[in-house]
Amino acid sequence: MNLGPSGISLVIVRRDFLATRRPGLPPLSDYQTYDRESSMHNTPNTFGIYMIGEVCTWIRDQGGLVAMAERNARKATLLYDFLDNSRRWRAHARAGSRSNMNVTFRGATPELEAELLARAEERGMSGLGGHRSIGGLRASIYNAFPEEGVRRLVALLAELDRP
Repeated sequence: MNLGPSGISLVIVRRDFLATRRPGLPPLSDYQTYDRESSMHNTPNTFGIYMIGEVCTWIRDQGGLVAMAERNARKATLLYDFLDNSRRWRAHARAGSRSNMNVTFRGATPELEAELLARAEERGMSGLGGHRSIGGLRASIYNAFPEEGVRRLVALLAELDRP
């Protein structure tokens, strides 16, 4: 789960697990360093810490981790179910290896993909272009992305699913 900006991590670990680390780790890669120094081995990323606090408050206000996981699974299932039953769209990842955050998929032709991107832009949906090297499409449906946005995408895909 993304809790804050890049450059900061939240690590929750039992102290007895810390003792099982591989010897010879550099201090910045050794969690015992942070435990021994109360997480202050170097100057902390105060903005990142603030943001993690804000995100944790938001998660709590959304019903907690279980509620968020249920919402994310519901959003991903909605999109994957459509793709799995589509005539002209297909998901990249096989069931069992799929992300609930980034759903990558292809259209039957590059022209169909281009049409989707154009129509999506007209409707205020952006960021669906896939990887710059391999192309395709990607729907990023992270924690804060609303279920209604997934429903709008599925409706658009369904419009273009007709031969």
